[in-house]
Amino acid sequence: MPRCPAASGAAGPEQNADAPLAPLTTFRLGGPATRLVTATTDDEVIAAVRAADAAGTPLLLIGGGSNLIVGDKGFDGTALHIATTGFSLDGTHLELAAGEVWTDAVARTVEAGLAGIECLAGIPGSAGATPIQNVGAYGQDVSATITEVVAYDRRAEETVTLTNAECAFSYRHSLFKDQPDRYVVLRVRFLLEDAGGLSAPIKYAETARELGVEAGDRVPLATARETVLRLRAGKGMVLDPADHDTWSAGSFFTNPILTAEEHTAFLARVAERLGPDIAPPAFPAGGDGAVKTSAAWLIDRAGFTKGYGSGPARISTKHTLALTNRGEASTEDLLALAREVVVGVRDAFGITLVNEPVMVGVSL
Repeated sequence: MPRCPAASGAAGPEQNADAPLAPLTTFRLGGPATRLVTATTDDEVIAAVRAADAAGTPLLLIGGGSNLIVGDKGFDGTALHIATTGFSLDGTHLELAAGEVWTDAVARTVEAGLAGIECLAGIPGSAGATPIQNVGAYGQDVSATITEVVAYDRRAEETVTLTNAECAFSYRHSLFKDQPDRYVVLRVRFLLEDAGGLSAPIKYAETARELGVEAGDRVPLATARETVLRLRAGKGMVLDPADHDTWSAGSFFTNPILTAEEHTAFLARVAERLGPDIAPPAFPAGGDGAVKTSAAWLIDRAGFTKGYGSGPARISTKHTLALTNRGEASTEDLLALAREVVVGVRDAFGITLVNEPVMVGVSL
């Protein structure tokens, strides 16, 4: 690919023209970017953002690429790959540069004997993406341990530090996701717990069962991490280049949150379709009687079982919530499958699934 010259008088970040983006995503899908800039320092990140904004050039931020779907036509603008590094522990206070590999950072906190993010082991992607999505799994969400996020505010043209409350975290959502064109995450700060080598209380039922403990119990940190990694691997949720079940974005759809009225209507559809004795998953989701149900359950019960599909994009053979590239798929192949699932679930249960990955140049 052609190289673009750096700014005169400085080495600057690596820059490439007409650069493939597929290798930067876990789906391995998508066309090229007009220009790709790889930034390894906060200053390089800010400079690249300012340059794009000043020129009025569309800007795409890429971290680990684990939550990103790029259209087959690519991206007409500047793609900024944030590859910054930095891991700092001061007692129980952790600071990560946005480009740090998340699963490696989790492993290091476990080695240091600190609890709070051990059940988020194996999640692909970079540290900077975790507050955007309020990443969570197996009973932990980053919003429970994040204290501050340092970001570049494109509107104010300055670096700002946002408190946990200012991040406006909710289920798989945040201020950063709500205003995707305003903030560029630079650093994330966490407050972890020294529990004498033990994990945070185990909250997730599947994890507790696998560990042979009760919800609320603590286990050795390494045991908690290893158990989660084993559970994730069994679902194709730990990256493995040789396993096409991991050529995905993990969970493709978020778990629907229903109002009390919507939940009542949903139960009626379930009874009509599957029988009155079938009880779908239901978890309290805040006030006013809101209920969260399982997207994976909906997909499976609508007829989209593990391995569904005959083309180059199929549902994972290990988990119904993961849509995968079997090696030769295009983005359109993937989206066709996703749309089929959305329509099927809506027809069966009256619920419209919402995609979790960020889509660039395409939509459902």
